[in-house]
Amino acid sequence: MSKKNDVIEKRKEKIQTLKESGIELFPNDYKVSHTVKDIKDLVENESAEIAEDASYSVAGRIMAVNRFGKSAFIRFNDRSGQLQAYIRTDIVGDDTYTLFKKLDIGDFVGMTGTMFKTKTGEWSLLANSLQLISKATRPLPEKFHGLKDPEKRYRQRYLDLIMNADVRELFIKRSQLVQAIRMFLLGRDFLEVETPMMQPLPGGADAKPFKTYHNSLSMDLFLRIAPELYLKRLVTGGFERVFEINRSFRNEGISTQHNPEFTMLEFYQAYATYEDLMNLTEELFQSLALSIAGAMDFEYQGVQIKFSGSWKRLPLLESLEKIAGVDPSLFSQKDELMNFALSKGISFGNRSEDAMGVGKIMTKIFDALVEPKLIQPTFITGYPVEVSPLSRRNKENPELTDRFELFIAGREIANGFSELNDPEDQKNRFLHQLENKEAGDETPQIIDDDYIRALEYGMPPTAGEGIGIDRLAMLLTDSASIRDVILFPHMKPTDK
Repeated sequence: MSKKNDVIEKRKEKIQTLKESGIELFPNDYKVSHTVKDIKDLVENESAEIAEDASYSVAGRIMAVNRFGKSAFIRFNDRSGQLQAYIRTDIVGDDTYTLFKKLDIGDFVGMTGTMFKTKTGEWSLLANSLQLISKATRPLPEKFHGLKDPEKRYRQRYLDLIMNADVRELFIKRSQLVQAIRMFLLGRDFLEVETPMMQPLPGGADAKPFKTYHNSLSMDLFLRIAPELYLKRLVTGGFERVFEINRSFRNEGISTQHNPEFTMLEFYQAYATYEDLMNLTEELFQSLALSIAGAMDFEYQGVQIKFSGSWKRLPLLESLEKIAGVDPSLFSQKDELMNFALSKGISFGNRSEDAMGVGKIMTKIFDALVEPKLIQPTFITGYPVEVSPLSRRNKENPELTDRFELFIAGREIANGFSELNDPEDQKNRFLHQLENKEAGDETPQIIDDDYIRALEYGMPPTAGEGIGIDRLAMLLTDSASIRDVILFPHMKPTDK
């Protein structure tokens, strides 16, 4: 029998003994008057007059025990922090102390008592009562080594949160990030909405969807790859500023930057342009950095990231020339551009060359040779129409669109553009996508007739944007992998 199984068996024996003694293992009637933080704030506030006999009722998980015969110090955690408590037989009584000796690290207890300072100056709870609230059968990881294995941390996040205070703090920051985004937009007259997660047609992004089936409706449905087309229907309906903090799903690869289920912010503003949204994005990100990272300039994975000041704006074609080394004369020559890409070892997967125009080749080159070098916040503008089926054409160059993508630390963080609201042009773009599908493009392409119908009723000039919240959380919490900022990331199955 393994050491761990031996410990579990011994705990089960204790549990049986407690049951035979009439001890309730999982009561549900204990009332808490203060959190650990509440108590620390009170006793550490020099201006507050705290009476020595003031009583506090607390509860939490035992994390450490140090016994001294008929007394013991324990450390316990609640949601707000850790506190030390002192248990003495002559105060809690023989029966209670006998019960306490049968408890284990990991058990939940409730205690009532007063606060005092130890000889080392640490505020501690002097317990005058103790109650078992919840019994743990499995032992926690050994304190010295803790829980460090990333694989185990991701698969058993509950254990990760119990053992690692920094992980708990990270996910608190993530929650604060989402709330700060929400308050920023609500303060600018945006309306928060919800759109379908199961959709009859996959649309709003170039990605492979997950497919399911609805029995009662006898129809296929797709988990959304983006909420875009529904949000723009709402703009047509008169909601001129809308946003959704949404869960989206893409049936594609898993990496340090990709999870098949992810969180995204999408928002749309009528009577705005993509340039307005770049300004708004700078303002949003700077406020988030101050709130979450504590400064506009902060370190990410050993590199100083500068959010303060105005951010660089660089046209896509110029970035290809200056950073990737592409001769501008190749921008209109598909075969030569393809040869350049292949000479740099750029792969196009299974996509047919017939389905690849110069726009798609350009963005492939950009992804491989430019994106990793964009460390400081940089807006890349002027994407080809071919890779921007929902974006408004640029007035000066109709082969390009009024679109930007934001890159920070060598990865895409946001995508925004002035929306295409011409229904005829939009329909032709959809038809062109279908032609590419017939030529071998693997990504599902559709014509959303109802979306075209909505545009035919008239949508005001609008700009919209999507921001990856998971990647933004990585950035602002100095996390190397997307799995570090998702509570329950998807993992490959393991043998039982």
